[in-house]
Amino acid sequence: MKIVYNTDQTYLHGGIEKVLAAKANYFANQPDTEVYVVTTEQHNYPPCYHIDSRVKQIDLDVRYNRSKSYFSKENILKAIKHYWKQKQVFAQIKPDVIISPNFNFDFYWLPFIAKGAGKIKEIHGSRYNWKPSFRNKLNAWFERKYNKVVVLNEDEASYFSTNNVVVIPNAIEKNDYQCTLENKRVLAAGRIAPVKGFDQLIAAWKNVYKLFPDWQLHIYGQDYLDTQKQLQGLISQSGLEKVVLFKGSTDDMVKTMLDYSVYAMSSVTECFPMVLLEALSVGLPIVSYDCPHGPKHIISDQQDGILTAYCNPEALATGLIELLQNEMRRKVLGKTGKLNSIRFETETVMKKWTDLLNDIKR
Repeated sequence: MKIVYNTDQTYLHGGIEKVLAAKANYFANQPDTEVYVVTTEQHNYPPCYHIDSRVKQIDLDVRYNRSKSYFSKENILKAIKHYWKQKQVFAQIKPDVIISPNFNFDFYWLPFIAKGAGKIKEIHGSRYNWKPSFRNKLNAWFERKYNKVVVLNEDEASYFSTNNVVVIPNAIEKNDYQCTLENKRVLAAGRIAPVKGFDQLIAAWKNVYKLFPDWQLHIYGQDYLDTQKQLQGLISQSGLEKVVLFKGSTDDMVKTMLDYSVYAMSSVTECFPMVLLEALSVGLPIVSYDCPHGPKHIISDQQDGILTAYCNPEALATGLIELLQNEMRRKVLGKTGKLNSIRFETETVMKKWTDLLNDIKR
């Protein structure tokens, strides 16, 4: 079987990039399987996450201008170049299946290119705030043209009215790590952007700080549109400069988690956050908003973590305080989390992907 992962790039930190690398590596290790990653703007950068040497990487060198609309004149011209380059590459590869994990310009023509190949669209974002605009209705029409649309949980599947939707969660590699949960540090991670709700986490930490001034909150992630500068202002106004710290990006979140005792999530929306799977896999207990829609499909409330009221910093603070003051409680939740992560292990999840690809190929 020949599988093509079709995306914009693989060099940036992000959940889509991490999941793509893991799945491409898995299939590259299967017998009689060839895997390709075709990008539009890799810029000669190496992948952020390890990609097996058996995966063939091809960049079309389209280089869209991301500061402009897809439908600007400049990007329309680049899209024409994209189409013809992509068509030539697919003609050479002759793929059995093409998987699109990201939203790129080729979303609109991918169902109609490379006839004979099955087409799969992955949806990694939440449809919670989806509104029936003309563009969204148009996108929904194109989604129906894919053989399958893969979403990450049952709540997201409910937003689709077609019969080509399949639910397959993200996967996590099994590891032998176990957090000691004895360090006075809490971890949060994600793109430093408004949707991650770090402003609400900082507000929650003001309450935590009153009781636990010797604990620190560390936030990992890349800045987005100078959001970090705004958050740093909130930290300073709250007098938390010495205990709430930005740590930049990490190339190995799983190992980074070993130095922490609680994971905190304050996102406004999440579809199926990889970072929560990583936390479970190392026995790091979680305190998270019960936001639409991902966390409740990963966390078993009061068993391996705590789900709190949505967009409520006081409730988030209460959950954090509960775990900070009770080391034994943290260790019980962490041990259960490690066991619960088994249902998301690579072999279990990738069997669903294998079955799906075989079904499409037939």
